[in-house]
Amino acid sequence: MDNNVANFPAGEESGNKEEAKDVGGVGGARLKAFIERIERLEEEKKELAEDIKEIYAEAKSTGFDTKIMRKIVSLRKMDTEKRREEEELLELYKSAIGLA
Repeated sequence: MDNNVANFPAGEESGNKEEAKDVGGVGGARLKAFIERIERLEEEKKELAEDIKEIYAEAKSTGFDTKIMRKIVSLRKMDTEKRREEEELLELYKSAIGLA
């Protein structure tokens, strides 16, 4: 079996009894497998987003500022050099308008 195709027959995972067909050169079973994999990942993403939301709510209830926490998470994702450039530019802009 091709490694790019899920290891289940069309329709087995979703419980959907619709038969996948090859139409116009498009492999129905293969396309359906891709779609079902995407749908499963979208559901997992939704569940993870809910978990993250709950963590922020818990942090907020203990007195943390979640807006600042989100900013820190964003900064930690950045490359060190990119973060340094952004911070320098922010300081420059703040100085330009008299906030520094």
